[in-house]
Amino acid sequence: MKLSKKAPAKINLTLDVLGKRADGYHEVKMVMAQVDLADRLEFERRKDGKIVVQMSEGFLPEDHRNLAYQAAKLLKDKYRIAYGVSIFIHKNIPVAAGLAGGSSDAAATLRGVNELWEIGADMDELAEIGALIGSDVSFCVHGGTAIATGRGEQIEHIDPPPSCWVILAKPPTGVSTGEIYRRIDASKKRREMTPAMVEAIRSNNYEQLCRSLSNTLEEVTLPLYPEVGQIKARMLDSGVDAALMSGSGPTVFGLVDKESKVSRVYNALRGFCSQVYAVRLLNNRNA
Repeated sequence: MKLSKKAPAKINLTLDVLGKRADGYHEVKMVMAQVDLADRLEFERRKDGKIVVQMSEGFLPEDHRNLAYQAAKLLKDKYRIAYGVSIFIHKNIPVAAGLAGGSSDAAATLRGVNELWEIGADMDELAEIGALIGSDVSFCVHGGTAIATGRGEQIEHIDPPPSCWVILAKPPTGVSTGEIYRRIDASKKRREMTPAMVEAIRSNNYEQLCRSLSNTLEEVTLPLYPEVGQIKARMLDSGVDAALMSGSGPTVFGLVDKESKVSRVYNALRGFCSQVYAVRLLNNRNA
């Protein structure tokens, strides 16, 4: 038995850090949305009980360090499945980019292996299991657009944002999410932008959405990695309506509501960094 699943990337429209939790994680409130840049995962049932992960990119782990492997192992152990699975991941999402590529691969694995092994778990069960792997996995199981709270695993689904184009640009460097969070001043009082973003989405107000983009982690990542700030400035100069770093970086995204602007922005950035993508926001949640 074989099947395949898509694993879309996500962007953070807001990321508010509210403080440090007793468990060592940070309390956050954010709005996340998926875009149509995606990895593709292929699954095949095995009779020998093994979990085998292979990647189109040779420099990524294919063992227990891989989040897709961890997802399959959690399902196998929880539901006492005798079968194994071969997983092949066609990577399109840049690695260590702030786009939740690994988390989305894990979420696609939970959905795919649940179907492959005929477990019958519902999406809420899979999201709960996903939270054991990483904070973004619960969101990626359901997909679409959502408010995430807690350490990012508490999900409230909302309507998709106003339709627009998203231009993504990633510099060659990778960023450690753990390092960025360790450096953030969690005691500092900041204005929360998530409520304004939610209101912009609910009222389908594109201009308010652009004004409400906000990411607390920029204050740490941009001084450490000046090239991220340079890409953001380049985007704004090239005519995007708004720009923001996604997650802990280093990817920056820009929003435009007119297709006529897309090529100009894309070409301006291609001369500046090699990994540039013009995509759309996804309107639908995973089935």
